Amino acid sequence: MDTTISNSILKASIKHAGAELFSLKDNQNKEYIWEGNPDFWGKHSPVLFPIVGTLKNNTYTIDKKEYQLSRHGFARDMEFKLVEKTGNSAVFSLESNAETLKKYPFEFELQLIYTLENTSLNIEYIVINKGETKMPFSIGAHPAIALPENFENYSFKFEKQEPLKYNLLENDLISNKTETLKTTENVVPLTYKLFENDALVFKTLESNSLTILENKKPYVQVDFEDFPSLGIWTKDQAPFVCIEPWFGYSDTADNSGDLFKKEGILVLEIDQSFHSQFSIKIVS
Repeated sequence: MDTTISNSILKASIKHAGAELFSLKDNQNKEYIWEGNPDFWGKHSPVLFPIVGTLKNNTYTIDKKEYQLSRHGFARDMEFKLVEKTGNSAVFSLESNAETLKKYPFEFELQLIYTLENTSLNIEYIVINKGETKMPFSIGAHPAIALPENFENYSFKFEKQEPLKYNLLENDLISNKTETLKTTENVVPLTYKLFENDALVFKTLESNSLTILENKKPYVQVDFEDFPSLGIWTKDQAPFVCIEPWFGYSDTADNSGDLFKKEGILVLEIDQSFHSQFSIKIVS
């Protein structure tokens, strides 16, 4: 099943499976979200929960007991319930159950709220701790923006002038090796070579937004003021790029495995809720 919301400018469609955005079109029927061709990558915009990235040996511990979680967690592979819908908004919910408790021993509710406002799609995350213990978690976005022209026709413009230092991944884990993107007036030309070592992982950024330029003109802007970290990723020769606001990232090679001590982890108190949002704005 899927649900479509719209306003006078945009139309967004969301699968109930994973509450995943799979289409964002303007009123000229131009598509801005990657089609999900499995020859490159069979997803569109998965939600990353209750971890972001990869755990060391896909394993973590709580009270010295081991649990297994695959890359980016399980929420993206589960069926969400549509709990509310208006013309321009939709609210989806996933609650812990017997299946999730085997992998992640915490009672929770995860809500995704999609709202169209003018030329923007706002995507909100609400995480509620429904258990009787503190709850460690990470959450992140993974929207793939479709790039219909040649990849080299695109570039990034960061909101602020800053050293764009990112950590390299080794065997899917965060390494201590860093590199810095070269910019001219905050602009970085896009090349596939940038991603030859997988994603670019920015643990911290001063910029709260990033604009994709098409032939040097604004195309899509992603605003992520609520999020401290950012991943950028594509696959070789793929006609898309993912702009990924994150709370948390992959394990480091020397990680202890204790989820509460994981670098970048959030901890939610009993009966408390967490809220963040980002937006995808059409600026072309």
